[in-house]
Amino acid sequence: MMAKLRSALHVVAAAVTIGLLGWFAGGQSLLGRVDPALVVPWLFPPMLLFGWLQRGQGRQHRWRGILFVALAVAAGQAVSVATLASSGAVGQLALVACSVVVVGWLADAIVQYRARGRAVRIVAAFCLAVGWFLFSHVGLAALYRAPPAAVGAPPVTMLTGLPLRWAGGGDLSAMVRAGAEEDPALLRLQAAGPVRLVDSLVEQVPPPGGALLIAHPRALAPVELVAIDSFVRGGGRAVILADALSGWPTIYPLGDPRNPPVTSLLTPLLDHWGVTLGAAPPGDEAPVSVDVDGARLRLFSAGAFEALPDGCRRFGARRVAFCRIGQGQVWLVGDADLIFAPLWQPPVPGADHLRSSDTMEWLAGRLWGVKARESLFAPVWIRAAVT
Repeated sequence: MMAKLRSALHVVAAAVTIGLLGWFAGGQSLLGRVDPALVVPWLFPPMLLFGWLQRGQGRQHRWRGILFVALAVAAGQAVSVATLASSGAVGQLALVACSVVVVGWLADAIVQYRARGRAVRIVAAFCLAVGWFLFSHVGLAALYRAPPAAVGAPPVTMLTGLPLRWAGGGDLSAMVRAGAEEDPALLRLQAAGPVRLVDSLVEQVPPPGGALLIAHPRALAPVELVAIDSFVRGGGRAVILADALSGWPTIYPLGDPRNPPVTSLLTPLLDHWGVTLGAAPPGDEAPVSVDVDGARLRLFSAGAFEALPDGCRRFGARRVAFCRIGQGQVWLVGDADLIFAPLWQPPVPGADHLRSSDTMEWLAGRLWGVKARESLFAPVWIRAAVT
């Protein structure tokens, strides 16, 4: 009886330890997520300890204990998802359970291996722990990475006043010598699909089937505003980032025209559509997370749309809206900082599974029709406070 109780306590301790590692070390708490998959890289140490505690038991007993740990971990993660998130994670739960079994088997094999002595087991355990940690992160990054736009997809036409190209600053001769230092947002969009950066839409309208991305542009002539309106009303798709007070960093002296606009200069166009963009709330100095059609966006000092045409859908306390204008459709975001790299980039380049928002995946879905959740795994976000 005592032996069974001890084994049960070992199972519970292993499952709880794995859950805590996933929450703190795995990034669930830091990223605002409850993805079960984030516990996978941290399975080896607790399962190795579990194997050591079960070392004196028979093989069948040890294997049964590993299965119980797998079920307990999956159950604990399922409860977290059901309690804190608004979406499920069946595939991730299956991956976690299978991973616990695999790691448990490897850990048990190391503990039971006695032919070469303790030193060999220690080296093997260390190598497998490091190998599993690295392999897991690489594999998860691939599972969370959204596919690029289909081959032959029409280019997205982009008009912006943000310093996305030649982002390194300095005088022109210095930039030419150093080569183009494109902003991470532009590089990320180009990885998702073809992008055509233009200075005018009068003679460079989006091609048939193409979309338009307007990101906090400089002052546009009336003929430019007419071109945008005509494109959307004629059945085009557009995403417009219009910031009432941009927080985008400047590299030139105050008042230099090369700096991005401080406030949105699209008021005439928005007025024509019946849209009014209000100022950001006073003291709004921290990023705000909003959920838009299941995607998590992070905004900074975003303005709210105080007036919108009938039938528009509103998200994030009116900070984001979707409207049909004529035969076309437009997504309106009251924040150009949306694409500022620190708000969406993962802490490690290429680690898509550790991202803090779905910003670029969401943009790709609106511009090329590639849904953010087309990747095999998607982040399971804790429900945002802003609705």
